[in-house]
Amino acid sequence: MWKFFAVLIALLAAPLFASASYTKISEKTEFLKVVQGKTLTRPLIKLEVSSAGNISGRGASWNVNGKWTWQNGYFCRNLNWGGTELGYNCQEVGLSNGRLRFTSDEGRGNSAEFRLR
Repeated sequence: MWKFFAVLIALLAAPLFASASYTKISEKTEFLKVVQGKTLTRPLIKLEVSSAGNISGRGASWNVNGKWTWQNGYFCRNLNWGGTELGYNCQEVGLSNGRLRFTSDEGRGNSAEFRLR
């Protein structure tokens, strides 16, 4: 009986947790307008993305730094997190209600959502 109620509650609550609709950012100039002067935040992470192609900040008490470029409509970056190279990856960027979503592998991989502060 409890399992039935748990499933019912999960089904009813699902629309509340549905992902927001994101508008894809395809141009570097558009991306820069969104991030200029802002800090990208999520729990334990604060990053800044400069127009000069630098990424800097902190992630779970370790330094994060890297470089980025814009290629064929994607944010392409190489990151180092606390001394560990995270590698090069081109990511689709979406914007919704003051949040940026980066989806790895040109939009086919995992996503990370950041608030703009």
